[in-house]
Parts: sequence; C-alpha cells; structure tokens
Amino acid sequence: MRRVLPEIWMLVKPRRGLLAAGFVLMVINRVCGLALPASTRFLIDNVMTKHQADKLVPLVSAVLAATLVQGISSYALTQLLSKAAQRLIADLRMQVQRHIGNLPVSFYDSNRTGNMVSRIMTDVEGIRNLVGTGLVEFIGGLLTALLSFLYLLHISSQMTVLAFLIMAIFTLILQRAFKTIRPIFRERGRINAEVTGRLTESLGGIRVVKGYRAEEREATVFAGGVKRLLDNVISSLTAQSLMSLSSTVVLGVVGSLVMFLGARFVLAGKLTTGEYFQYTMFLAFLVAPVFQIVAIGTQLTEAIAGLDRTSEILAEKTEDSDPQRTQVVEPVRGDVKFRDVEFAYEEGKPVLHGISLEAKPGTVTALVGSSGSGKSTIIGLVCAFHTPQKGRITVDDVDLATIRLSSYRQQLGVVLQESFLFDGSVRENVLFSRPDATEGQWMEACRIARVDEFAERFPEKYDTIVGERGVKLSGGQRQRISIARAILADPRILILDEATSSLDSESEQMIQSGLSYLMQGRTTFVIAHRLSTIRRADQILVIEEGRIVERGTHDSLYAQSGRYYDLYTRQHGLESNMFLAPGEGDTIEDAGDDAERPVAETRIR
Repeated sequence: MRRVLPEIWMLVKPRRGLLAAGFVLMVINRVCGLALPASTRFLIDNVMTKHQADKLVPLVSAVLAATLVQGISSYALTQLLSKAAQRLIADLRMQVQRHIGNLPVSFYDSNRTGNMVSRIMTDVEGIRNLVGTGLVEFIGGLLTALLSFLYLLHISSQMTVLAFLIMAIFTLILQRAFKTIRPIFRERGRINAEVTGRLTESLGGIRVVKGYRAEEREATVFAGGVKRLLDNVISSLTAQSLMSLSSTVVLGVVGSLVMFLGARFVLAGKLTTGEYFQYTMFLAFLVAPVFQIVAIGTQLTEAIAGLDRTSEILAEKTEDSDPQRTQVVEPVRGDVKFRDVEFAYEEGKPVLHGISLEAKPGTVTALVGSSGSGKSTIIGLVCAFHTPQKGRITVDDVDLATIRLSSYRQQLGVVLQESFLFDGSVRENVLFSRPDATEGQWMEACRIARVDEFAERFPEKYDTIVGERGVKLSGGQRQRISIARAILADPRILILDEATSSLDSESEQMIQSGLSYLMQGRTTFVIAHRLSTIRRADQILVIEEGRIVERGTHDSLYAQSGRYYDLYTRQHGLESNMFLAPGEGDTIEDAGDDAERPVAETRIR
C-alpha cells in the first residue's frame, strides 16, 4: 500500500478541496443521524412518563429537521465523492496506460497483453473504495461509533466497558483475518489477468484455432482458468462468511449483556426507562461499524490488493528514465555504427557476438542468414528496444544509449512482414504515423504505395473499415497501407523486415517503386528481402549464429562462393524445381523456427 500512496496522492491532490468538503458533509451527516436515538430518552421520560405534551412538537420537529439535513448531506456526499472517485479512476487508468506505453520492449516480452489490460482496466477500480463513498462510509461509521461510545460511557460506564472489551477482541480477530484474506485478493488479480490474457490470445487467433480444430482445447484451457478463479473466490467467500458469522455472534453477545445488565439497572433505579432505550439505540450505532468493517473492510482489502498490483506497474522504470539519456538528436543524418556489440536476452545466453558494422546515410544495408541467426536482434538494437551488454552503438557519432528515445524514434520507421493495422478506416491507418498530415500529403503517400488502386474501388473509399488487424483486406493490401504509413512518416532511418514477402509477384512489382521512393536518401536496413532488393543493396551482411560471417555487395559475395552463394543458389534451385515465376518466393532465408524477438510495427512516436 505504501508504494501506491504517492501515485494516489498525486491524483487526489488537485481535488483535495473537494474531498475535504466531502468529509465535512460526512461529519454533518453522522451527527444528524444521532438525533433520533438522542431524542428517545426525552420522548419516553418527559413526554410519555411526565406527560409534558408541550415538548412533543419541538422534539419531533428537531428530529425531522435533522433527518432532512442528513438526507440532503447524504445525497450531496454521494454525488460529490462518487463522481470524484470515477474521475480518479479515469485519471489513474490514463496514467497507468501512459506509463505502460513508455516501458521498454523487454517488459512486453515478459508480460501478456491480457495481463496488462487487466492492470489498466480492472486493478485501478479499487480507488473507488479508497477515495469514494466506501472509505467515507467506513470512516463515517467509525466516527459515529466514537460519538456513540462517548455518550454510552456517560449513560452507563459499566455496560459500555464490558461491551467495548468484547468488540475490541473481535476487532483484533478481524485485523488478522484481513491480513489473511489480502493475499487471496492479490492472487485473484493474478489469475484474472492470466485468464483474460489467454482469452484475448484465443479470440485474436480464432482463425488458427478453427484451422486446427482446437475449439474444444481452448474451451478446456479457459475452463481450467475459470475453475482456478472460482476456487479463489470461494476461498474469499468462506473467509467473509466466517467474519460475518463472528460479527453476528458478537452482536448477540453484546445485546444479551445489555438486556441483562440494563434490566437490573432499571429495576435498581440506576437507569430510567428512557435512558435504557436511549442506551440500546446508541449501542446500535456503536455495533453497526462492526458489520461495516466486515462489508466495506473486505472491499477496501480487495482495493488495496488491486492497487498494489498497479503500483508494481508504476514502479517499472520507463525507457527514458535512464539518467544517461540526455542527448537530443533532431534531425539525424542516419550514420549508424556498431562497434564490437554483444547482446543477450538472458544472462549467459548470448545472441550476438562482436557485431561491427557501419550504415552510412542514404545507403541500404541488407541482413541475410538463417532463422534465429540474430538479424531481428540487430534491428531491435537499431530501434533502441534493447541496450547491448558490451560494445557501442552510435547514431551520427552519438552513443545511442545516451539519446532521448522520444527524439530518436520520431525519425525511425519500420515496415514488417506482418503489417499491423488497427480496427479503423484506411485513412486512419495511414495517418497513424503522422496524424497532422494534410490531405494532399497522405493522399500522395497512398498513391506512391499504390493504396489508391484498391481503396478507390471500395464504396466508402478511404473511410472503409479494415477490421481488427486489417482482417477485411488481403495481405498485399495490408502491406501497401503499412508502406504508405511509413512513406508519410518520412523517417531518416528505415527498417524493412521482410516487407514484401507476403506479396505475390504482381503486388510486389506494383509497390517496388514505392519502396524505392521510400528508401531514397534514407539509411535503410533490409531483412530477408526479395532478390530484386538485395541486388541493389550497398552492403549485404550475412549473419550466422550471432556473427557477421560475410559482408559485401551482391556481386562480390556471389563471386566468393561462400555462405551467401550457397543461400542464393539454393533458392534459385528451389525456384527452378518448383517452376516458379521470377520473383516469386524470392527469400534467401532458410526454413526454420524463428527464435528472435519481434520488432514493433510502423513508425515509433
């Protein structure tokens, strides 16, 4: 809880006046609520017993006035704090989402999407009980109990001390119970995030699920997660039921004690009948918080558990939090250099060994090699998704580890093999890289990437909704939108990661001019490209097992009859045997499972 308090205070601070007003209303509300039990003694002893009828109307009027004030303050309190709590939830959600968005790629590699969604949308709900009416009701109940306790001491100290001792023992038991139940709520948040994450993946990959007839398997996996969640909820409900049982027993014991002693005191003349009834009504206001502790206290415990998980996210260091990242590079020329770079995702398992290269401004550097050889890892380092353990990467002779990523990545563009589109219109997806672009600018980008050739045929044209991940478009259409997005971004450093591998020969030929336009004057890195692109590269780096084993141009490497020659001739032989048209299937990457990490899609703002 201590970890999340600073973040909560930063959100509460601008509204502290509003919350202070809420607590003032709460005090007024609780004091007015005591008018009815306080009037009981005068009603019985004065009006009924002594027949002082002239005091009846003023007494009833006072009670009605206090009740009216109590009702108005209750309404104002609910309106004030409930709305304030909802605004705080919205603010905290935005803060957590913004913070997660600024976390390094390594965090995303080790956390599932559903988990992060749960942290943003579900865990922050707890602030409603910590700041809203839940906490106020809790504190209000304690205030009422305190006032009632003081007045009960005035009426009968003996009965009050005995009743208080019983309730104090019960409070200690409740405190231990809440310490026991809090880990259960934390575990519930973790299980819920796991179940949500798997469900998100299953729904997102529904075509794969159906393609392999795995509907029943996914249903079984989900059912297992739901069963774990159910077991957790049942455990918490059992604990809550035991606490409720205990509170009922305490109420019965205290009530019986008051009946016994109160009756004896009345018979002995130590208490009047009115004082006895007044005592029992005030006692109800003292005992009521016991039930509030069980009901609201459980909610507060769950809220704290959820906000603990939120604080764990907010404690994660963002990419630009490194004090070394102070350099601003705008604009960059694009001179990228690697000097003896070594990198490992996990300690003791190096992926890159002594990588040295230079990509000069306006040149094309091609990375080729077997799957899992380290090509995407090199690109990830160029994008500053990771920092090398050894060696140095510079951009325009400035160490990349010291550059403010916000200034660097706005000049970086990426086009992947699997182009990611949002569930919006064609126009919105193209404008994603540069929302402030004019209509003429984004239309020109669409023309260069040949997006206009299919978009103009849609009934809604550029306002056509592409569906989740662009599911309503073909692979070639999605890729052309991705390329148009990169053209519009106008980056200085460009990454093409198998940018045309999902296209047929006709589609590739249609956008080659767009790619050529995009690469002009930019430092370009190309991975697993088609032969038409590799032949134009200024330098080709052959990567194997995390090392550069060959480098040169297409002609020089082919003449060496080395690893590049083997890859090239193997591909050509495969094409000849399969009677493929020139350009189709032109990749020079060996088949195999790609063990590398993905690179983020499109321009990174």
